[in-house]
Amino acid sequence: MEHQVKPLVTGFFDEATNTVTYVLRDPGSKAAAIIDSVLDFDYSSGRTDTRSADAVIAHVKAEGLDVEWILETHVHADHLSAAPYIQERIGGKIGIGEKITVVQDTFGKVFNEGTEFQRDGSQFDRLFGESDTFGIGALEGRVMHTPGHTPACLTYVIGDAAFVGDTLFMPDYGTARCDFPGGSAEALYHSIERILTLPDETRIFVCHDYKAPGREEFAWETTVAEERARNVHVGGGKPEAEFVAMREARDKTLGMPRLIIPSLQVNMRAGQMPPQDKDGKTFLKVPVNGL
Repeated sequence: MEHQVKPLVTGFFDEATNTVTYVLRDPGSKAAAIIDSVLDFDYSSGRTDTRSADAVIAHVKAEGLDVEWILETHVHADHLSAAPYIQERIGGKIGIGEKITVVQDTFGKVFNEGTEFQRDGSQFDRLFGESDTFGIGALEGRVMHTPGHTPACLTYVIGDAAFVGDTLFMPDYGTARCDFPGGSAEALYHSIERILTLPDETRIFVCHDYKAPGREEFAWETTVAEERARNVHVGGGKPEAEFVAMREARDKTLGMPRLIIPSLQVNMRAGQMPPQDKDGKTFLKVPVNGL
């Protein structure tokens, strides 16, 4: 069975955004994929930095890996993607879910983008749909469309590993918010149910960790069995109505992510900055009362 193949997975944790970037390697070759990369961004100065991406690139070069894919689980609202920076230096095709077009249409309006902003996903090299497959060396990756946090969220199942993005967190922290445009607590519940039908021993790699109260260390790897039994939001067979009521009430208490405004504008463009003006300068927009 394909799920018994164990890809080699290395996580890089960015404490500034609580994001984990993964390098996944085919154990039988040098073929690899990078999942959910981070471009460092200081909002107060408007300056970008590549130290997080450079650490990933250094690892890839040290191991002699051949990056075939640079994958996004969704359009992140809490960090900027470094996908184009990484692609320029070590190659790989940039992939995301085909529902990116819905996200682009929604936030193209929020940020008052002109007609030059393409809303067809053409900024990405590959748009994945439900049950699509792709190769990483001899490994086969399979795509699960797992919306709820956003309409375009994907889970990548590669061997015995599932990269769930913001759908699930560690069991002691729960699940992702659903109050962004196009989000749905009902859809998230059903997406999680699908993920939890994977074999018990499937390793789950989460995109973020915020260190639940009482836990001293950051963590980002768990299993389907642990999530099904112990997840504080959905574990133990919690009914849909109870989950939805909890999730919607909790979301009302949450502030917007610190980097949501720059992140959305950049990530809906596959990690590219908005076009430069006639003087070669780049600007990000702030929609007043728009989010």
